This record gives sequence, C-alpha cells and structure tokens, in this order.
Amino acid sequence: MRKVYLNNIPREEALQRFLEKAAIPRRTETVPVAEALGRVTAAPVFARLSMPGYHAAAMDGYAVRAESTFGASDQRPLRLAPGDGYEAVDTGDPLPPGFDAVIKVEDVQPLEDGTIEILAPATPWQHVRPVGEDVVAGELILTAGQTLRPQDLGALLAGGVLELEVLARPRAVIIPTGSEIVPPEARRGKGDIPDFNSTVIAAYLQEWGATATVYPIVRDDLEKITAAVKQAMAGGDLIIVIAGSSAGREDYTSRVIEDLGEVLLHGVATRPGKPTILGLAQGKPVVGLPGYPVSAYMSLEWFVRPLLYRYRGQPLPQRERLEAVLGRRIVSEMGLEEHLRMAIGFVGGRFVANPLARGAGITMSLVRADGLLIIPEHSLGFEQGDTVTLELYRPAAELKHNLLAAGSHDLIIDLLATALKSKDPRLALSSAHLGSMGGIFAVDRGQAHLAGVHLYDPETGDYNVPYIRRLATNKELCLVNLTYRMQGWIVPPGNPDGVDGVESLVRQKISFINRQKGAGTRLLLDHLLKEAGLHTSDLYGYEREEHTHLNVAAAVAAGTARAGLGILSAARAFGLDFVPVAEERYDLLMSKDFYHSPAGQTLLEIITDRSFQEQVEALGGYSMREAGRLIDL
Repeated sequence: MRKVYLNNIPREEALQRFLEKAAIPRRTETVPVAEALGRVTAAPVFARLSMPGYHAAAMDGYAVRAESTFGASDQRPLRLAPGDGYEAVDTGDPLPPGFDAVIKVEDVQPLEDGTIEILAPATPWQHVRPVGEDVVAGELILTAGQTLRPQDLGALLAGGVLELEVLARPRAVIIPTGSEIVPPEARRGKGDIPDFNSTVIAAYLQEWGATATVYPIVRDDLEKITAAVKQAMAGGDLIIVIAGSSAGREDYTSRVIEDLGEVLLHGVATRPGKPTILGLAQGKPVVGLPGYPVSAYMSLEWFVRPLLYRYRGQPLPQRERLEAVLGRRIVSEMGLEEHLRMAIGFVGGRFVANPLARGAGITMSLVRADGLLIIPEHSLGFEQGDTVTLELYRPAAELKHNLLAAGSHDLIIDLLATALKSKDPRLALSSAHLGSMGGIFAVDRGQAHLAGVHLYDPETGDYNVPYIRRLATNKELCLVNLTYRMQGWIVPPGNPDGVDGVESLVRQKISFINRQKGAGTRLLLDHLLKEAGLHTSDLYGYEREEHTHLNVAAAVAAGTARAGLGILSAARAFGLDFVPVAEERYDLLMSKDFYHSPAGQTLLEIITDRSFQEQVEALGGYSMREAGRLIDL
C-alpha cells in the first residue's frame, strides 16, 4: 500500500519531539593518549606527575647562588670560581644542589683561569623552571566532556597520563535501499543510480564522532529491509535507512519502523528534506532519510547531528553568520522552511549572495555553496537587493577574496576558477548562471565582479556592445574579449534525424531542449527562427529550459531531447554530434575598478597566457585569438 506523509511538522518542533524520546546510552573505553585526538573525555583527568619534576635550568648558562652575586656591577665586576662559585648548565638540566639561579651565558665573561666574571647580580630563581611550573601532580588537566586537541595530548603526557577514559564512539549502521541503486564501482546501466549517499553520510557521522558501518544495498522489498534493520539493531546504537521514506509504491521505511517500534513523525515542513522519518526500534533511534542527496544530508544534519552532540555532552557548534545583499530575487513557498545554498562574494565593499540550484538531488549545490539562506515558513521569499542573514560554510575572511561570476555559462569559466586558485590561493571564483542579460544587470548593479556575455544584435551585426549600451546605467564598465566559440546543434551520435537547421527541427517535430530566458544562446535561437519565418510555438520543446550548455548536452545524451543549441565542447563532453551554426564572440563584462584591481589583473594575466589559451582551444570549438582585448564601449 502507498504510505503518504503522516505529518508536516516545523523542523524545530520535529527535533524537540525526537530528542525527547531518542537517546544513545553512553559507553566508555580506555585509549592510549597517542590515539585520543578528537575523542571526548568521559571523566576529569588529573596529573599523576609534575612537569618538570625537578628544578631545571631555563637557559644555557651558569648556575649560581644568588646571594653570592649581590654587589656585582659593571664598575665592580664579580669573579666566581668553578665548583663552589658556579656550575655550567644547559637548558633543561637539573639545577645543581645548593644553587638557586642561572645567569645566561651571554651575560658572563669567561676568563682563562676558569673563573667567570659577571657585571650584574642574579635574583633568586631567575632563569629557573621550578618543579611543576607546567603541570603539578594532582592538578586538573582536563574536565569531562572535552574534545581532545593536539595540545591536550601534550599536557596529558607531560602530567604522566599515558591512557585515559573517553566516550566510546556511537555505532551507526547505514542501510542503503532501492532497486535502482548500485555500488559506485559497478557499471551503470540505464536507470541505475550509484550509491554515493552512504559514503557521504558515513563521512558526516565520523566527523561528528560516530563510527559508521555501511550495509550492502537492499532492494525495495519489505521483508529484506525489515531483516536488515533487525540485524542493525543487534549491534548498532543508531540506524539510518537511506531512501524509501516518501510516498511511492515501494517506499517501505515508515512501515518497517512502525512494525519494529514506533514512528515518532513522518514528514517535516522543510524544503529540501520533507519526507524525513524519525522513529524508534527497541528503544534505538531509527532515521529514515530521503533518497535525494541534498535532502538526505540536510536531514542528517538537522536531526542526527544534535543527537550525537548530546551524547558527547557538548553544545551544537554554531556556524558563523553574515549579512549579505541578494543579487537575485528569490521566491519561496509559504508553509515550508526552505534552506537555499548560496554563492557569496565581496563586491564593491559589500557581501553579495546569489542562490545556487535548488533541486534536492543537486549535490553540486552543496559542493559549490559558500553559505546557507534559511527562508522562514511564513515567508514568500526576498527581493533582489534585500539584505539577508546567511549561515556560512566558509569563513567570512576567505569570502572577501571570492569573485562572483554571473551571466552566461561556459566551460572556460570553470577552467578560470582552477587557474585563479593556482595563481593566487586566496582567490576563488563562484558562478551563478543568470544568462547574458542577467549578467549585464548584475555587473551594472555592483552585484557581480564579472559576467560572461554573448548577445548577438541583428541590427548591427555586433556582439554585446549594443546591449550593454541599452541596458547598463553604470558608465564605468569594461568589456574584455575572452574567446570566440562555435555554437551549433547538439544531436545524438551520427545525427540520425539529419538536423541541419531550425526548419528541419520544426518539420520533423524533433524534441528540443532550450536555454533559459535572457541567455545569449536563446536569443540566437530566436534570431534563427525569425530568419526562417518561424514562430517559437512551432518548435517542439521551446519552453523546456536548462541553465548550462552541459545540461543541454546531458538531456540529449539521456534521450529526453533529440536536439539542443549549444557549444562544441559540451557536445564532446557527452560524445554527441555537433552541427555548426555560427561563431560568436564571448566577452567578459566587469567594472573598471575590478579591471584595474589586483584580482582583475590576475584574471587578465591568465586569459592572455598562451598555455591557458592552448588548454581552452583543446576543448574544441574555441579560438583565443583576441583574448584580453579591451573592447570600446
């Protein structure tokens, strides 16, 4: 039977319900200090020995009796004889019996007869480390509940502690489910999805102090999933079932937990992460995570991380927060708390943030994210230019060197990001694919450092300049050529439909995949349709949009479209055929301030470097013949 959501509970309330009933009983174990990094102390730890365990010389020099040096001055130098008057010592040596001070070697004048001459008196215990200066026997070194750092290990060993009692790591068992799931190393057939969720979830759990055992993949079978959960209950403190938590015909996780224990809630009022299940089986916490990766990882953080930190007896670490200006309008759904991944840069003296792809299955949105915007459930979103508070994945100090690229997508932008990091490790480049027109507006408003643009103007036959003159209000802008690239029809291998122009697409009703509004590629398509006397409604699939050339090529490769307009390098990336249409000029728009800044000049050095240009041209369909040329606006 199909099982629909039982609840739609706010996230904080869901967590409270879960923590009220779910707990992991504490266990302890004794480990050597040398293997205790990152572990949590289970009890207070006291020093067994003092460090140092003797009065020790703190300098290279001479041990003396302080009282025998009184009266020494540069006018009346004092001479001391070896043995009774002084003894030579090195740093760390025990202080010889009867002596109570050390004079540094550079403050002494040795004489030929073995005596030394001093010009100032020593004070009692100068340059001497007394017994227990660092650690005193019986002293509290660490409290219970402290995560052990490298310096803590040193203090323990200095205090004579060789092993200590720590909290045992909770044992988590991860059960990946799904008939379509295959091991990452398996050959992928149509409909197969590699199980990368298990590896990511196990890594998160280890980062939060648990051990993680990943079970073999279990097909969508009620009995097999039940058997796997029963097996996990025997040895695990926490069971995590991946997928099967939604409302599909083969989503069994909720039923399994209900049969073996209690479902505390099913469904959280968030996006992503809505189909999360929280329950108990024989008193042990069981979490049913959504199968979509972003949903799974965020649900894990919301519910499992607090459970593990409570086990450790520690407060949940809080992320750094930052106020930033939104570079784009964000519309959200009322009634759901949305967690949106953001790219952040420091533009014109302020932080600017742009949303990344929202899909619950887009793992790369987490890879590329600099921070997180939480949109409350009672909000419909934010307007462009609004100031919002973000949770940061990276320190704000790093983000001050983050460059924001807006505008049209091209694979060269990804190569630029790598080259920038190699040239200056402080610099990072984050991209938001807004289309060429969106990029012009972003740079014009000071919401991006640079934008890729390739807008053809049929009236003048020129690229970009006419649009910038019409759309931009800021006159202090620079346009720099990056490349010339070939646009064409991306089609299946062998071009089985014989695509040679828009007429053939319309005539054969070929399924098409388009770019988003404002993209230069879409404007080129509109121009081609107009030249052929065709309307956009004549092209089957015109309204279906993707935001990058690679996504267009991926759709053709997957067979969900038979053609798209894009660049040669994207077609090559998927082993597709390419029918050339036109060479276009692809430029970078930026402010004059950024152009003349150190980061802007670093960017210019890269794109005019011949080795970088050769790397680009090797992708196919590119010419860097004018790269770096400043174009008159």
